[in-house]
Amino acid sequence: MPEPIGISNLPNQRYKIVSREGATFTLMVAGESGLGKSTFINTLFESDLIYPESNATRHKAPLQKTVGIDITRAELREKNFTIRLNVIDTPGFGDNVSNNNSWQPIIEFLDEQHNLYLRQEQQPTRASKKDLRAHACLYFIRPTGHTLKPLDVEVMKKLGTRVNLIPVIAKADTLSPNEMLEFKSRIRSIIEAQDIRIYSPPLELEDQAAAEHAKQLIESMPFAVIGSEDSIEVSPGNIVRGRQYPWGIVEVENDQHCDFRKLRSLLLRTNMLDLILSTEELHYESYRALKLQSDENGKAETSDLKRTANPKFLEEENALKLYFTGQVKAEEQRFRQWEQNIVTEKNRLNHDLEGLQSEIRKLEENIRVLSIKKGVK
Repeated sequence: MPEPIGISNLPNQRYKIVSREGATFTLMVAGESGLGKSTFINTLFESDLIYPESNATRHKAPLQKTVGIDITRAELREKNFTIRLNVIDTPGFGDNVSNNNSWQPIIEFLDEQHNLYLRQEQQPTRASKKDLRAHACLYFIRPTGHTLKPLDVEVMKKLGTRVNLIPVIAKADTLSPNEMLEFKSRIRSIIEAQDIRIYSPPLELEDQAAAEHAKQLIESMPFAVIGSEDSIEVSPGNIVRGRQYPWGIVEVENDQHCDFRKLRSLLLRTNMLDLILSTEELHYESYRALKLQSDENGKAETSDLKRTANPKFLEEENALKLYFTGQVKAEEQRFRQWEQNIVTEKNRLNHDLEGLQSEIRKLEENIRVLSIKKGVK
């Protein structure tokens, strides 16, 4: 049998390159205010990457509600492999009387990162490219036990076309197991009915164990999670992360209590590379192809790009149309009022003119009478 020529060693070479260079992973969290997004990120990475809104005495930094897009950078090292981590903490929404476009800064940020990366690729020197394209977005859902809110549906539709969207039910310990199962079923039904694009782990049919794991992850969506940075001793020498209640302890990493371990596995253990590649090959390439095509075909197709690849421009266009329609209606109302004022003024002047003419006739009559009397004398 001939000796192998050595091409099968290429994966080992690639492994050495990747191990030496490390990788970059960008994770975004989004959702309504008060769902513990910052706390969950700290729980996920077992570090105080983001300061939560509560537990102020535990941190030296001033604690404030997230009011703008906040980017936290960190390096995680495990077995000589380094991950350059970017965590994008977005401002919560949904607590205003009117939440129209309250999520717009998040959409604009995602679109702008694709645009910035494309512009850097077009430069002569590309060695120092900055990349903040989000590889995954955890969308936190309030555990109401009923269904998705219209606001959630609207935001998830917009996010799903731009980033690998992973729905997450926050504060899972507020629902019973049966309530959680029913809530998950309702959410999956709405996602399917509304055609919301969410990330689905690929099924690797050649690897039975990997395929079974991916199937479990898919069946668990949306992931029900609990965030906690507290360490609790459940038995002598057995310390876990969780929450202490009068009726017992909820463990973060207990599969019977929540899906935290499954979500962590998807993000960090089994599907990180697929999240990175799908961002590059699906979301970014779609944007890049449409953008470059529009540049070649002129301004007419640029308008089409804005309506297809970047829906925020369509929203802005509709907003402008509504604004100008309102302006036209206001002007028409103003002119009708002006016209009515003119008619009213005209009637008043006509009335005054008739009064003056009547006075003139009286004066002329008086003059005529006086003239007659003078002639008689």
